[in-house]
This record gives sequence, C-alpha cells and structure tokens, in this order.
Amino acid sequence: MTSWTALRGFSPRRWAVAALSGTAFALAVAIPTDLVDTPLFGREIPPTWWAWPALLVSSALAGLLVATYVAAPPRETDVAGRGGWIGGALTFFAVGCPVCNKLVLVALGSAGALTWFEPVQPVLQLLAVALLAWALRRRLLDQVSCAVPTTNPIPQTVGQTVSQTVPHPSPGDPRD
Repeated sequence: MTSWTALRGFSPRRWAVAALSGTAFALAVAIPTDLVDTPLFGREIPPTWWAWPALLVSSALAGLLVATYVAAPPRETDVAGRGGWIGGALTFFAVGCPVCNKLVLVALGSAGALTWFEPVQPVLQLLAVALLAWALRRRLLDQVSCAVPTTNPIPQTVGQTVSQTVPHPSPGDPRD
C-alpha cells in the first residue's frame, strides 16, 4: 500500500481540515514575513521570486499533515509530528526577510544576515519541504499499515489465546 491509498481514503471532513489548516499556515507565515502586506509588519528586502511558490507548497503539505491527525490520535512516539513542526519553522525562516528576523539579527548582525543567511534561505526551504513531505508520507503510511502484535500469542484452548507470555518456573521453584 502506498501513501496515495490513505489520501484517497480521506473523508470530506479531513479534506476540509487540510484546506483550513493549510490556509491558516500560509497566513501565519505570510503575514509576519510581510508576504501579505499589512500595517503590522514591514520588510526591508523585497521577497524573492520563489517565496510564494515555496510557501504554497509548504502550506499544502502542512495542511495535509494536520488532516492526518483528524480522528487518529498521535502515537506515543510521533516523530512525524516533530518533522512537521521543524519543517514549518524552517519555512518561516526561509521565506522571511533576512534582516527583519530578530533571531537572525541577534545571531549574525545585519551584514551577516545578508552575507550568510540570505544565500542559505533556499536551502532551508528545500529542507522544510523535504521534512514536511517525509512527515506526511510517514503519517499516511502509518494509517494504511497493519498493526503487528509485539508478543507471540500462546494458544490455551481452541479459539482462545493469551497476549502476554507466561513465565515458566525454574527447576526447584517452590511454585512447582
């Protein structure tokens, strides 16, 4: 089975969640990075030609990733969720203004932001898309895979099994 199988099985509710969360992600990144012009935020350097297409790809992946959590609680070790969060954060840094980001300015200064950070932004975006795609694929494959028992069942009688292993007494054990 492939991840496309899980996508084809999405309910209308999941598609709605994907569309709404993808739109929310796009706005949550586009407004503070001033891709959408508002009086709240400004930008010293104009957006790159690839900022909007990159944001739209990340938004679509993030929306689909959020939709995989509808009616499917996350597992105890959900590394795909961490990949999604990191991918979303990288998208924010990748499409943002290199000298408007306070963290970058504190770490590198304005000259360092233009010299070192700006050339790395496309790489950050590629990494963001790769992480979001990986997280989405992993979540989708988890939804179409079958659970495998962690212990071998021990047949007791016809039609019954015990899912836990029963310890056998050792020689000389008083429970004999």
